[in-house]
Amino acid sequence: MNAPRTPASDQAALLRDAVVYTYPLYEMARMRAATCPRRRTDGTFAGDTPDNTLRWVNQLFHSRALLGPQHRQVVTPNNDTLYTNAWLDLSEGPVCISVPDTAGRYYVLGLLDAYTNPFGGIGSRTTGTGTGRYLLHGPRWQGEIPSGMQAVQCPTNAIWMIGRWLVDGEADLPTVHRLQDAVSLTRLDGTPAARAFDVGMQPGERASDPVRFAAVVNRMLRDNPPPAEQAEHVARFAAVGIGAECDAGTMDDAQRQALSAALAALDAELAAPIPSDLGGGWSLPVELLSTFGERYLERALVARNYIGALGMEEAMYLIADCDGDGQPLDGRASYELVFPANGLPQVDAFWSLTLYRKSDCMLVENPLCRYSLGDRSPALRYEADGSLRLLLGSRAPDTPSMQGNWLPAPDEPFYVALRLYVPRKAHLDKTFAYPPIRRVSA
Repeated sequence: MNAPRTPASDQAALLRDAVVYTYPLYEMARMRAATCPRRRTDGTFAGDTPDNTLRWVNQLFHSRALLGPQHRQVVTPNNDTLYTNAWLDLSEGPVCISVPDTAGRYYVLGLLDAYTNPFGGIGSRTTGTGTGRYLLHGPRWQGEIPSGMQAVQCPTNAIWMIGRWLVDGEADLPTVHRLQDAVSLTRLDGTPAARAFDVGMQPGERASDPVRFAAVVNRMLRDNPPPAEQAEHVARFAAVGIGAECDAGTMDDAQRQALSAALAALDAELAAPIPSDLGGGWSLPVELLSTFGERYLERALVARNYIGALGMEEAMYLIADCDGDGQPLDGRASYELVFPANGLPQVDAFWSLTLYRKSDCMLVENPLCRYSLGDRSPALRYEADGSLRLLLGSRAPDTPSMQGNWLPAPDEPFYVALRLYVPRKAHLDKTFAYPPIRRVSA
């Protein structure tokens, strides 16, 4: 279908609406292409040539080591858990998932729809830590739920299941590996659910080519229609070449240039410094429970910088890229973060502080191979009054006893993420007082 013409005076505003709304669809497609396995656990490839875009969906893939600087598939990655992920496609029927008894260990199998809404999850907080069997099905499926299974209706056919398993150090890895291996995905008849699927992209593609962007999001819209209450909003985008029935290949030079400019403007906007809305330089960029609703710009921001984020009741992600005086954090200076004895993070699972390079949102190599500190860090030293002082910067502390409290930074701008897993009420209702990051040397 050719995109109908729209007056130039309206095109810029409509294009902005279109790219803001569909940007998360592109990022989900890009992440699926980058992380969906090309090869099954038995060694079978989904396609017969290296340049094909076939991948295995409904196939579990596990991380076996805690993420570090060498892992670059996901921005702002955590360094606390192992992952058990799967890209699900429910267009041909439900997928059944079985989980083991974790003996009280924290875990979550978070479920994101194609628009990045964290609509549900299986795990410690929601379903407990015992064995369980669940049937995940698409929005239009109707059928009988097998005995002993709990049904999970999914808003779209494309689902990203992002699993996290708490790990207490290297010695704990074999135990977590066994738990990962005990998870299974099957069809209703009990056969393995994995099948080949064309993801339509190659790893590494970015939203810079307007024709590719339009082609990817148009397909995503076809495969994963928006919620009924948003359909009228989305239908307007056909006037600028974005829609389930639109053909990106028919865009002319003027339309391509306009879309390219809209994408560049959005990317610059989403890369801007984060305003502090919690005081002390802290912000809460991901503030939702199970859906963004009509907060499309916030949804695009999270898709660019924090894709894979869960709902706040499961995990909160506090970000600081400036100190308490509003100056950008830079590893060439030294900083401290002091939690008073009665002001430590309040969580029912765990908390951690992780440091990232600002330029690419990635972990940074350092001599200690230390990327996060938190309530499970064995070398942390608390003050006599029970307070906790953490040190940030590229220079090691002068005091040897504070080495365990040092989170190394690169000699360039950085930011930190304070993760709160299963946060308590003080965090959820935003009455918790977050201490500022203070600059202590130039």
